[in-house]
Amino acid sequence: MIRKDLSGSDSQNADPYYIPSTGEGNFENLVADYESKDRVIWQKPDLVISLLGDLSGKTVADIGAGTGYFAFRIVPKAQRVIGIDIDQRFINFMDSVKVRLPEAYRDRFEPRLAMPDDPKIEPEEVDDIIIVNTYGYIEHRINYLSKLFTGLKPGGSLVIIDFKKNNLPIGPSDEFKVSLQDVQHELEKAGFTIKVVDRSSLDYQYIVQALKPEPEK
Repeated sequence: MIRKDLSGSDSQNADPYYIPSTGEGNFENLVADYESKDRVIWQKPDLVISLLGDLSGKTVADIGAGTGYFAFRIVPKAQRVIGIDIDQRFINFMDSVKVRLPEAYRDRFEPRLAMPDDPKIEPEEVDDIIIVNTYGYIEHRINYLSKLFTGLKPGGSLVIIDFKKNNLPIGPSDEFKVSLQDVQHELEKAGFTIKVVDRSSLDYQYIVQALKPEPEK
């Protein structure tokens, strides 16, 4: 079962949504992992989303959205949310959750299939982007970040959360981890300005927030 409190709070007692049967055990295991009731403890989604500030009237893209763990939590707060993934199974999954949203929220959410090297965001389409537990799986990251830079409106924010390079009880192998220093370097190479570097708020992950600079007047 996945548990979503669509009022925006994270409650382990929220009414569960049914996980559609896919016939593919590996995918169901992924869903169960992404939506583990323990994740709210170490992932602190409310803290992560708070970094984006007031989302009223804004469009937010969630890169590597998976089951929509963050995307659906953002829906009540933003004007529009795009859940982006390269796996059609997750797009189908998010579609199946979307139809169960309160009617007022359904038109705010769009699952979008992307390519590994292209997030499929139009120029200046979004105000904010989050990438959670996905950055280490992106190839040619500076080129990919440049496409995100183009997709952000001036002054827009990109938040990257990923696992520290330590021997952790959760998270991927070091092969799929990127050091905090490398993340900062790659963001700057793509044109971003670093705003926040946080090594301590999350037990297993770092947080980096970067901005697309406003054009000089």
